[in-house]
Amino acid sequence: MITMHRDRSLTLLAVCLAALAMPLSFTGPAVALSAIGRELGNDTVALSWVVNAFMLTFGSALMAAGTLADRYGRKRLFLSGVALFALSSLALAAAPTLAVLDCLRASQGLGAALALASGMAALAQVFDGEARLRAFSMIGTAFGIGLAFGPLLSGLLIRQFGWRSFFLAAALLMSVALAAGVRYMQESRDPAAARLDWHGASVFTAALSSLTWAMLRVPELGWRHPVVLALMAAALLLLVGFIAIELRSARPMLDLSLFRYPRFVGVQFLAAAPAYGFVVLLVLLPVRLIGIEGHSELETGRLMLGLSAPMLVVPMLAARLARRWSAGALSGLGLLIAAAGLGWLAQLPLGGSGAPLLWPLLTIGVGIGLPWGLMDGMAVSVVPKERAGMAAGIFSTTRVAGEGIALAVVGAVLAMLIQLGLGHANVPSALAASRLAVGQLTVAAAELGIAPQQLAHIYVYAFQSLLLMLSGVTVLTALMVFAFLRGPGQQEAGAECRAV
Repeated sequence: MITMHRDRSLTLLAVCLAALAMPLSFTGPAVALSAIGRELGNDTVALSWVVNAFMLTFGSALMAAGTLADRYGRKRLFLSGVALFALSSLALAAAPTLAVLDCLRASQGLGAALALASGMAALAQVFDGEARLRAFSMIGTAFGIGLAFGPLLSGLLIRQFGWRSFFLAAALLMSVALAAGVRYMQESRDPAAARLDWHGASVFTAALSSLTWAMLRVPELGWRHPVVLALMAAALLLLVGFIAIELRSARPMLDLSLFRYPRFVGVQFLAAAPAYGFVVLLVLLPVRLIGIEGHSELETGRLMLGLSAPMLVVPMLAARLARRWSAGALSGLGLLIAAAGLGWLAQLPLGGSGAPLLWPLLTIGVGIGLPWGLMDGMAVSVVPKERAGMAAGIFSTTRVAGEGIALAVVGAVLAMLIQLGLGHANVPSALAASRLAVGQLTVAAAELGIAPQQLAHIYVYAFQSLLLMLSGVTVLTALMVFAFLRGPGQQEAGAECRAV
């Protein structure tokens, strides 16, 4: 019995370490982006892919990874994903060019998808009841720690050892997870698991890739360029093709019939909300603070704690509050609080730091923290119990893929707003707008032959306009959440009927 308890605990440790490394590898490179650009070159599209390549493969592979884990073994897929992540991280530390680094980031994202989907499935096999809830809450805490301290850790490592050291740290963390998984995780699989829907998975990935590529080319080419229009048309056609494949499939990767439940639709809105109300700031704010305002990586990491630190506390508070109030109402309220924080942040002028910056960041973090602690449970409670697994997979894909799409779209909108500002200042340059959008202030100023301070003011005005847009979208999402997530979910309603 003692040995079984130890093995379960160390299996949980292995998955928690893997879960910790994933947000670290998302938030950290955002702080390192300026340092990477200084060493490997100033190609704006390639720099954008440093973050987007990870999120693209992570989001598009999650559903397929869950199916593979059930069919071929959860431990096998977990170890494969962790090993791929660790090896990619080691290679990233030695990447000679931006193109190589971007490809390795895509490989790292694939490893993250394999490790997360199979790790969560493995935990579901060894924990039951309250123990399972505690185990999954620890995974959420590990993600919160990664989000909270990723920018700070990245800043410390960059200051002491350079940006490559961050990837070495990620490789070390995953190596410990790999060792624990090899030794203590038990193999399990589902003998009745369906085969992977390769056609659906391939078309889904191609659709996301086309849309992301289109958004990354917008700053340089414009919204009406034939290349951009062709990529967007391809994304739309691929999406239609994916839906057609899933409707014809006997065992679809994405069960579209779940969207008949209004509350399930509401949960998808909720899953996407943190992408544009919180996650994009984890990338955009370091770019502004380091590349435009001249803060150091370490100082930026400290400031970013104001945004992400609430994730360590507020989700647990939300879980307690949900015992007395509706989870849907609390989630909608949290989004309204986050929208207020985004509007507040939009009022800060160039050079804002310290307390003036901290309070709006804390407001956003607290607001997003409320639904963050409730979303996963709601994802499976709004559909019949027997369909909870598929619902959880769709929810995770919506959340992670939504983050990748949001980063690409918001980056394109920011570049467009900067280009409008440059046009008003009689400095029309799409390339300069692209450079400013990724924080290359001095490069853009040198190319245009104008004062960096003038360009910085144009950037900040565009950034403020973008924040107001994001605030408005977050308010609309809150209203959708209030509308769709009223009353008890399917499982909750069933429990109430049985109690009567």
